[in-house]
Amino acid sequence: MILFFGTRSGKQVSKPMNGVSCPHCSQTGTLTAHVQPNYFHLFWIPLFKIGTSRYAECSHCKRVYYKEEFSDEMERALSI
Repeated sequence: MILFFGTRSGKQVSKPMNGVSCPHCSQTGTLTAHVQPNYFHLFWIPLFKIGTSRYAECSHCKRVYYKEEFSDEMERALSI
């Protein structure tokens, strides 16, 4: 019997971070947060979520901030 299993990314969700300024260029309202879950799947059917990738991108300076680099202001905007 052959089993096909592995991991695959889920649907990415983007959310504008209004009122949050970019730590690099100091522009306000240019950050967009992207959240993408990762799933374990068996026979291409997602069974359970194994993690989530989160990052924010500034549309002005194109700087990308990963979850470890989020400021307190960015964390508060995502939790709302």
